[in-house]
Amino acid sequence: MKARPLGWLFAALLVGGNTAAFAGEGQKAGKQVLYDFKMKNIDGQEVGLDQYKGKVVLVVNVASKCGLTPHYEGLQKLYETYGPKGLVILGFPANEFGAQEPGTNAEIKTFCSTRYQVTFPMFSKIVVKGKERHPLYTWLVQSSGNPAEIEWNFAKFLIGKNGQVAERFNPQTTPDALAPAIEKLLAGA
Repeated sequence: MKARPLGWLFAALLVGGNTAAFAGEGQKAGKQVLYDFKMKNIDGQEVGLDQYKGKVVLVVNVASKCGLTPHYEGLQKLYETYGPKGLVILGFPANEFGAQEPGTNAEIKTFCSTRYQVTFPMFSKIVVKGKERHPLYTWLVQSSGNPAEIEWNFAKFLIGKNGQVAERFNPQTTPDALAPAIEKLLAGA
């Protein structure tokens, strides 16, 4: 008897096993969008990302013990400036880079709110690269036009009002440097 490759099984488990992570709207239309995902917020409650329809969304993998951690301050300033105009920032803690996010979700929440006064939505810690990468980050990377793995903490993905990735920015890109791209998307261009 000929052995069957296990790739089909892995693909079925990946898609079928994570169906709870998808709301499914984009799949009906044939193309996945940000709104198809459901994630757990920093308090462990499930949040449908479809609540951000019509908004410009900045998705960032974050860490508390990184040289780029001060980006939190700039991200918060962006949120305060552009949030009223339709920008949402989503922070996803990840520990893949030098174990620079070792804390629990509760510790991360406390750190962000006390050290940087973060008020933008924060989510539960996830994996953003490698074999265990969360489907959200698989979609972000594949949709960005740059299929390379996330380089480090604070990689940034800017999502247009249509739920599609508009641009990917490397971790060293400072939050204030994103303002022109954000303004363009908010204006509907």
